[in-house]
Amino acid sequence: MSSEEVTRLLKKAYGDELETVMNYLTNSIVLDGVRAEEIKESLQADIQEELDHAELLGNRLKQIGERPPGSEAFTANQSSLQPPADSTDVLAVIDGVLEAEQDAIATYRSLIDAAEAADDPVTEDLAVTILADEEAHRTEFEGFRKEYASD
Repeated sequence: MSSEEVTRLLKKAYGDELETVMNYLTNSIVLDGVRAEEIKESLQADIQEELDHAELLGNRLKQIGERPPGSEAFTANQSSLQPPADSTDVLAVIDGVLEAEQDAIATYRSLIDAAEAADDPVTEDLAVTILADEEAHRTEFEGFRKEYASD
């Protein structure tokens, strides 16, 4: 793998993090119902962390002589994380978060491999750090999923 693959994955992760911020924010606003409150609070707490990830990735791109992509280069991919038509469908949001987290985890694992192959330990370390956060988010929402599945 080359530094071009590292750059491609950094840009993908950057866009994915920003899309996640948008979808977490929207879902934290539109969800309704007593059962939605804990999910909304979790999404709101995760917004800043996801935004921090995007900032770290953007800064890393700049450090390696690249530019983070702007909105015109953005392509939305998180169809499962779109706000549900039924604002009380908390389970749809939980499932959307789990899918987004799985995608993020796969991206960061690929970035770790690409950075290692390109002899880029700084990017590798950054990806490992963010991967740990994404795995923690996934675990939290897997717990929410279990709780909703048992009801």
